[in-house]
Order: sequence, then C-alpha cells, then structure tokens
Amino acid sequence: MANEAGKTGRSGWETAVSRTMPYPGSRVWEFLVGDGVEIWLGPGVELPRERGAGYETEHGTTGEIRSYSEDRVRLTWRPTDWDHDSLLELEVADLGKRSTLKIRQERLADVAEKAEQRAYWKQVVERVEAALAER
Repeated sequence: MANEAGKTGRSGWETAVSRTMPYPGSRVWEFLVGDGVEIWLGPGVELPRERGAGYETEHGTTGEIRSYSEDRVRLTWRPTDWDHDSLLELEVADLGKRSTLKIRQERLADVAEKAEQRAYWKQVVERVEAALAER
C-alpha cells in the first residue's frame, strides 16, 4: 500500500509551504529572525540562536532550538493545546535579487493537523511577504 501524501514512516505527518519573493535572501532572513519573528514563532519571544536553548511565546507555545545557521533554523514547536512536539524548519534560499522562503513542519499527529498547519503556514508566508513589502 502506498503512503498517504504527507505521511512518512520516520516522522509521521508533515507539510511544507514555500514562496519566492522579490527580496534578497539576507533581507528576508534578517526580518524573520528579527522584527518578523512574531509573525511565525509568536508574540513576546526573541528567537534563541544556540542549540538546546528553549523559548516560550506569550501564547504558551514552547520549543527548543535544534540548529541555527545564517539561512536556516530548526526547532521544536508545541502549542499549549498539543500533547506532542513537532519539528519546524524555516529556510531562506538566496536567488540574488529574489529568495525563496521554505517552511516545513514534521511530526504532526494526523491528516487534520497537517491540513490545519498547512493553512497556518500559508497565512504566515503571506503575512511575511506583506510586512516586507511595507518596509
């Protein structure tokens, strides 16, 4: 039997969204890890950069940094109403005058959570692009 779309044997359900934007990668990345962190991670938190560092947003979402580089961050992500951690990755691919923002989330509980998170991350990408356009 074939795997259902978005389900892997190793990490359960996963989803991903991406968007190419008319901004250099450095501009997108600096926004994501600076003023724009609230858009994707949540209000009231600064993004830690050290592996193993924990965070908690004003809304109670918690997690831990797994890796951090100049164009990618991997962290655990757990809202207050979940009974499990997911693994979240944000990456910016620099294409010169443009860049692609990629968001991938693994270890989702089921197909419903996958659909919910895909819709959420699509909104996040739209909000990031709109905020960059205003700057």
